[in-house]
Amino acid sequence: MAKEFKLTQESLDKLKDELEYLKTVREKEVAEQIKEARSFGDLSENSEYDEAKNEQGKVYSRIAELENILAHAVVINEDLYAADEVSPGCRFVVEDLEFGDQEEYHFVGSQEADPMEGKISDESPFGKAVLGKKVGEVVEVEAPAGVVQYKVIEIKK
Repeated sequence: MAKEFKLTQESLDKLKDELEYLKTVREKEVAEQIKEARSFGDLSENSEYDEAKNEQGKVYSRIAELENILAHAVVINEDLYAADEVSPGCRFVVEDLEFGDQEEYHFVGSQEADPMEGKISDESPFGKAVLGKKVGEVVEVEAPAGVVQYKVIEIKK
């Protein structure tokens, strides 16, 4: 069974736009670079040709990756969860009960996750722990330093 890629509708649209750009614009630009580099003569010592071919490989690789993601994409939506629960697409604030620090997170699909930017998915231990929780609930997350407790402070849909 192929891996599902959980995405928000916004992210899905961005990936579709990127794929369209790569197929219609970038692919033609790279083909033109290869054609121009060929005109410089001997291909065995032609760095412009080598660079253009490498770029073509990157473009084709990204196209294949995007097509795979889009073929197995599952749009996440908040309809599966109550309005007062942490759910995909929402923003929420948690408080670290040990240190009292508050952090805001955005619950996104797995392809969009970037913990350094406050974007988490249900594939992370933290994401799994807070999914479906309500304001006031305490969540325990297994971390390398031990178990960390967070309290859900606010949920924004």
